[in-house]
Amino acid sequence: MKGLVFVVKTKKKRVLAEIKQLIMITIGALIAGFGLELFLVPNNILDGGVIGLSIIASKIFGVPMSIFLIVLNIPFLFLGYRKMGTKFTLHTLFGVLVLSAFTAYLHHFEPVTNDLFLATVIGAVILGTGVGLVIRTGGALDGTEILAIIVSKKRPVSVGQTVMIMNVFIFILAALLVFSWETAMYSIITYYIAFKMIDIVVEGIEELKSVTIISDTPDVLATELNKVLGRGITFIHGEGAYTNEPRKIIYTIVSRIELSTLREIAHEIDPSALIAIENMADVTGSNFGNGEGH
Repeated sequence: MKGLVFVVKTKKKRVLAEIKQLIMITIGALIAGFGLELFLVPNNILDGGVIGLSIIASKIFGVPMSIFLIVLNIPFLFLGYRKMGTKFTLHTLFGVLVLSAFTAYLHHFEPVTNDLFLATVIGAVILGTGVGLVIRTGGALDGTEILAIIVSKKRPVSVGQTVMIMNVFIFILAALLVFSWETAMYSIITYYIAFKMIDIVVEGIEELKSVTIISDTPDVLATELNKVLGRGITFIHGEGAYTNEPRKIIYTIVSRIELSTLREIAHEIDPSALIAIENMADVTGSNFGNGEGH
């Protein structure tokens, strides 16, 4: 009986989690569509990726952009299915359909501004926020984002940086076929801002640091760090390669603001302590946000 109750609760959690993901993907797609149709597209500022190609194709063939959004994304959806699984592909398809429908709905609305600078900056921030939200939730709005996610898993580059590189070539293509070089340059500025927003949303706005400390007084140092910073400390048990003596290695995670205080404490207690610091994109679990032990 207990096993049945556990299975029912687990299924309920999965269903609720899936509903939450679909809601977040919908919100992200709506935000991106808002940035596109009310800021960028009406001012002839090109978006990148499949969306950019859809804008170019729409100008050339006179067919609504929303149609090309679906058609041009199909090959990338197959790639996503093969490389990233069914769930990611379905989430991406759902996001693309919502984006396509919303851009078609907003297409006849007047733009919020006709100022190219404002449209570029504000449109890019809104677009990047929407795209980043969908990626963080577990989907994508653009086929090139699927490529970017796959590349980011294999290479030390972020999703936003990969998207930006691919889009530069698309902007050049747009300048040669449909738009002007001025439009292409505005589009590059747009995507520089947008990929920064994607990184912020996907990886988090707070810069977290993982810190490893090798000290001759690990217990004293760990106690003081825990007391002052309120962060949990983990001891990793190692061994000196030269001396073969056992060592307690301190490991903790702090924010960028706390890093200076950590250094001061470490140098005060043990000036010869070795401190290694690494950037972290995100931390979940162990009540990290509450400053409790991990």
